[in-house]
Amino acid sequence: MNRHLRLGVNIDHVATIRNARGGLHPDPVRAARLAAAAGADGITAHLREDRRHISDSDIERLTAELDIPLNLEMAATEEMLDIALRHRPHAACIVPERREERTTEGGLDAAGGHNHLQHFVSSLREAGSRVSLFIEADGEQLRAAVSLGAPVVELHTGAYCEAFLEDPEGERTKQCLEQLRQAAEQAAELGLECHAGHGLTFDTVGAVAAIPTIAELNIGHFLVGEAIFGGFDSSIRRMRALMDKARAEAGSARSA
Repeated sequence: MNRHLRLGVNIDHVATIRNARGGLHPDPVRAARLAAAAGADGITAHLREDRRHISDSDIERLTAELDIPLNLEMAATEEMLDIALRHRPHAACIVPERREERTTEGGLDAAGGHNHLQHFVSSLREAGSRVSLFIEADGEQLRAAVSLGAPVVELHTGAYCEAFLEDPEGERTKQCLEQLRQAAEQAAELGLECHAGHGLTFDTVGAVAAIPTIAELNIGHFLVGEAIFGGFDSSIRRMRALMDKARAEAGSARSA
């Protein structure tokens, strides 16, 4: 069991707000520093092909100025690989990306795209970055991650969060959560470090945080949205507390 559940704070949508008007405010790097002070274990930033939020200069500054690990989310393209190899972030998470999507929709097809992805995984690992693949909670995708040599997977929690919004106690919600549990357990059995994220909120984080074989949660849009009402620091501290409470209670229940 991973006793300390790490929190990675995604700062993409701080940059989205900045870019809506141009200029320098709000500054994603300042947000990263605030997140670290509030209990984040790492910072996640997705440099998209269309640069809709995080910019190249943001990545340069984050790499140079952060005191906690940077997780660069990236598509499997030569442009993004060149940027990652130049900056050598602590971690690189390969995600699917379509220009027309509002946000990442579903997980990467690591099984179907094995031959294409091998070059990216190998190059990033050789550069010293911890490589993760953002995938669905599916056994075939987990086995593909092992075959590719990726040491980490991040499970897409979007389906669970969407089901929870429709009916927190519904059968679909329970099924989605069980799929996440089973996939996290299988990941551990395969020797993979398991992370999770996408769409998590104060209401949905507890059940995912209680899964003992998940080592890290990555959360962003919700925290930035909550910052409007109570501050970025406050939203992160509350999320951190909910994660810790759920993990502690799950540990106590297993040892009882």
